[in-house]
Amino acid sequence: MVQIGMEELTTVERSSRLLAIPGPIEVTVEVSRNHKPKAIIALAEGQNVSLTLPAQVLHAIAKPPISHVSPQFVSVFRDCIHMTRKVVDTQDGQPFIIAGSGTLGWDQVAANLVEPGEDVLVLQTGYFGDGFADCLRTYGAKVEELRAPRGSSVEQSRIEAALKANRYKAVTITHVDTSTGVLSDVKEIATTTRRVSPDTLIILDGVCSVASEEIRMDAWGIDVVLTASQKGLGAPPGLSIVVASQRAIKTRKTPVTSYFASWKKWLPIMTAYGNDNPAYFGTPPVNLIQAYHASLTQITNSIPSLDERFRLHKQVSQRIKALASQLGLAQLPQDPAHAANGMTAVYLPDGLVASDILPRMAAKGVIVAAGLGDIKDKYIRIGHMGTSVVDATRGDIDTIVQSLRASLSEAKEAQKKIVI
Repeated sequence: MVQIGMEELTTVERSSRLLAIPGPIEVTVEVSRNHKPKAIIALAEGQNVSLTLPAQVLHAIAKPPISHVSPQFVSVFRDCIHMTRKVVDTQDGQPFIIAGSGTLGWDQVAANLVEPGEDVLVLQTGYFGDGFADCLRTYGAKVEELRAPRGSSVEQSRIEAALKANRYKAVTITHVDTSTGVLSDVKEIATTTRRVSPDTLIILDGVCSVASEEIRMDAWGIDVVLTASQKGLGAPPGLSIVVASQRAIKTRKTPVTSYFASWKKWLPIMTAYGNDNPAYFGTPPVNLIQAYHASLTQITNSIPSLDERFRLHKQVSQRIKALASQLGLAQLPQDPAHAANGMTAVYLPDGLVASDILPRMAAKGVIVAAGLGDIKDKYIRIGHMGTSVVDATRGDIDTIVQSLRASLSEAKEAQKKIVI
């Protein structure tokens, strides 16, 4: 049991494994009071936590729930709304912070913005572009997909030609497709869209990019940013987080085709909490929101700054990708300029599959992910975002590097013995 003054944190087991998948990511907490040394403890399997009072990610998720209409929670939710705007760099974008996974963001977009029969252009760079397209079709949209070759982003010339050939209600961009590690140039795509088809809404799936890749919602003219709590935002899974422009909110003409995902239901709630007043449609996950508040406070009001966080993510990404190159591992993204900074996807050498590497890395204390889709066994995905990046004293990146190097060497040696 860890004592903090008169408070008592729930007993937790120290984890021996570093969570290095592209989300959920490590959640950290430094326990510090009266100049006592920091203590590192674990929230759950694979999630080391650091708690700096009062920014208590661990404590927020572990303590007894409070009323969702209490003054204490109202102020926390209000701050979350304001700090979420800071992360995506918008002045008047409206956050919707709702219980659910990032996938619920797709439903919110499809139900609130796209009316049955309207055309939507989906820029397809991997598995999650497929999912977004499927969701849109479920709500009656007519979807056209511009599919990039595996490991590539969609060419600007193709996007411009499509926008000139048809009138689209919206264009969707997966900023970082977690299945491929491909990073789309959102600023350039938004610029093209605004120039060629200014009435088209620009929708950004930022589940694997918010807080690890630069996003300028207002400056780039993005209408919706959708994300989730468990990746770059550094909180436990369970929150669907969407920020919508005023233009997007006002676009719907016919009744919304969802009950729980309806902005007509949620907008009065978010507006009330943003103005320091409680309101009710569905009970918010109070502990998750308090944990999100703790992480947002670290991201927006602490050192390093948000811009410095972006720089650190690029720096660590370059290190991981350089190591992969040294080990003879080819990146799945074909162009380094279109490779994500919060994760790395690399092909394994001929003869090796993901199951040759993942258990060996796990035995060394590092959890990484296999691929997705029809070549899922041929590559692995390594997450490097959030606290593992910005807090170098943890040594997480060194641990990942050492584990990958050793595990690949062991797997190759084992392969040789089989051949012999």
